[in-house]
Amino acid sequence: MALIENRLRSPRATELLEKCFDVFCENGLENTTMKMLSQACGVSNAALVYYFGNMERIVIEATAHCMAKVEDDFMALAPKNAPDIERFLRQMPRVTAEMHGAKYRFMYQVYASPKYRQSGREFFEGVNRRYGEYARQLSGKLGLPADYIQGMTYSFVRACVHYALFEDEEYLNLQLNAIRTSLRAVLAAKNNALPAGNGGTAAEKEEST
Repeated sequence: MALIENRLRSPRATELLEKCFDVFCENGLENTTMKMLSQACGVSNAALVYYFGNMERIVIEATAHCMAKVEDDFMALAPKNAPDIERFLRQMPRVTAEMHGAKYRFMYQVYASPKYRQSGREFFEGVNRRYGEYARQLSGKLGLPADYIQGMTYSFVRACVHYALFEDEEYLNLQLNAIRTSLRAVLAAKNNALPAGNGGTAAEKEEST
């Protein structure tokens, strides 16, 4: 087991996982065989066993690694400032559907299975940590609290994933409009709390006129 753990960290193992994940996404969990994986990777079944131990481990490691990469792709397009948020809201649902729809379908197929439920819990614990870090990085750029950004990120990702799975425009638009309404309220509250000059907040200044 220790040898396999060491091999998993090698660049070659990463390359194999990514090729295996493409096969899983194309064929689904139940229809993918070890032979299909080894052919796609250009190696023998024994070579995959050497790196990963068994089929279940390939499923677990490939899903966790490649879906974490999807998060990185998502956050690479994150808004650079508050005015850029609208661009992000409009762009990402389509990008997610075009680039990652099959990946999300496979991920939910895996983590909905009782066999892989514990692996799913562990993966999403990692998601929570990564989203927290993303939120802290974005907080200064967007001028919004990190915990608020993290919560909105969950809502937005859920909307993007649902759209990627089902192309449900009505659901997407309802979710996006809810996010926009929340953002407007938070930004308005923040602006009203800012000093308006000569003492007092903007809201207090308005009340005095």
